[in-house]
Amino acid sequence: MPDKFELARGWFLKAESDLNTAKRMEETEGPYDTACFHAQQAVEKYLKGLMFVHGQPFARTHNVEELQRAGESLPAWPLTGLDLTQLSSYAVEIRYDFEF
Repeated sequence: MPDKFELARGWFLKAESDLNTAKRMEETEGPYDTACFHAQQAVEKYLKGLMFVHGQPFARTHNVEELQRAGESLPAWPLTGLDLTQLSSYAVEIRYDFEF
């Protein structure tokens, strides 16, 4: 069975893939809803990877605000005080928002 660092590395690699996709969409003419979705996914996976390395349990959720709150007890948590309110909506709602 892989150790926690190998498993966290998997989270980070998937996050990098999502971030690269978001950047490519943003640098062209979109689709911008896809860029927003992948940006949210990248943040979510980075958060989960960080929490995994530190042994911090996390809920099975796409809500990055919830993940941020859960990680605030970790040392050197990089996201304390950031407003991730809108980002969570890009996980699910934006994929079904025909007005975007």
